[in-house]
Amino acid sequence: MSHADGNPAPLCLAATGPLTGDVTVPGDKSISHRSLMLGALAVGETRITGLLEGEDVLATAAAMRAMGAQISRSDNGEWRVSGVGVGGLLQPQTALDMGNSGTSTRLLMGLVASHPITATFIGDASLSGRPMGRVITPLSLMGATIAATPGAGRQTLPLTLTGACPAIPLRYTLPVASAQVKSAILLAGLNTPGETVVIEPIPTRDHSERMLAGFGAALSVVQAPEGRIITLRGEAELKPQTIDVPGDPSSAAFPMVAALIVPGSDITIRNVGINPTRAGLISVLQAMGGDIRLLNERTVGGEPVADLQVRHSALTGIEVPPDGAPSMIDEYPILFVAAAFAQGRTTMRGLEELRVKESDRIAVMAQGLTACGVSCEELEDGLIVEGCAGDPIPGGATIAARLDHRIAMSFAVLGLNAARRVTVDDARPIATSFPTFVPMMRQLGATARN
Repeated sequence: MSHADGNPAPLCLAATGPLTGDVTVPGDKSISHRSLMLGALAVGETRITGLLEGEDVLATAAAMRAMGAQISRSDNGEWRVSGVGVGGLLQPQTALDMGNSGTSTRLLMGLVASHPITATFIGDASLSGRPMGRVITPLSLMGATIAATPGAGRQTLPLTLTGACPAIPLRYTLPVASAQVKSAILLAGLNTPGETVVIEPIPTRDHSERMLAGFGAALSVVQAPEGRIITLRGEAELKPQTIDVPGDPSSAAFPMVAALIVPGSDITIRNVGINPTRAGLISVLQAMGGDIRLLNERTVGGEPVADLQVRHSALTGIEVPPDGAPSMIDEYPILFVAAAFAQGRTTMRGLEELRVKESDRIAVMAQGLTACGVSCEELEDGLIVEGCAGDPIPGGATIAARLDHRIAMSFAVLGLNAARRVTVDDARPIATSFPTFVPMMRQLGATARN
């Protein structure tokens, strides 16, 4: 599952006219991961439609199979998960290969932490450089034994975790805003006697809370002066569910910005999740003048969903409120692209988390934008971008995407309105989250060249 093997696949997108049409994007990655994990811990058969079939989610499916769950895909695209019950995970016989998926790794560490098994987690070069210490600390407090590779004090893969049974219930205040850390603790709490409590000073995406409650876990969320207090009663009995995964807003961000920056464009993206803990990019782009309309708003499986109509717009630079970063942290690379086409300056701060993603997304985006003729200033916690007021950017660069799927897609979109071609050095990592990205862009009218 490593993108370091084989030959790179360069990608250059171009638009010879407006982008038009109706499209769908793959299922939400966060919900897809969690539906497989919780289905594997329920007793009975969970059925899932709309599952994201990207490499990251398939890594989660393979890991749950290795720990005893039966997971299959029907010809009609429906996935069926026969679970082992909370406390029933089996000892995996080989290392769990997480590929490029940090979400799989951190959440599965939580699951294993309260089961009497030992699991070794491995990943590709990119994942093996990403910090795991923020998850190791609370899981160690719950009794898990974790041996990680020292990495500049950050603790990285390969990593071996031996769960504690019974684990120790924990009351933990998140030192950084991280839905993955929160979710890892809550998943560990499922097989821990007593109450596990996570205090979240800054709200993050709440898919875990929604889905845990949907599967029947005893969970409460209250707002207090110190933040959101999430309480989970352990030794849960989860009930199988039927889940329809909405379109991933992080994936919808790419055609959305593409339509905003290509003159004359008018597209509709169907069935996109608009969970308020995930929809920050929409409100920011609207504040910049983006013509984005939410149509047919509805609730599906406890998650708010809408169709997004997006039209080409004259964007204006703004100062993006830092407190909104957790609701759109994965969308900042493509927001940097939107800012490159705005009138004036866009300032984006509070983004320290981007330094430890699949790549250092602040540095890599700043380098690539500069190479394409966009004026920007890298900050320790963000980026300032001087826009081109809707004119084509100069372009003419080949971008090193650093095996980062969101970097690759962001610069592919940037090239849609460039005077000279912008080439991404390797598009293979896009398959981790958005395997249909290039066909979808072609469907909207873009051309793709290798």
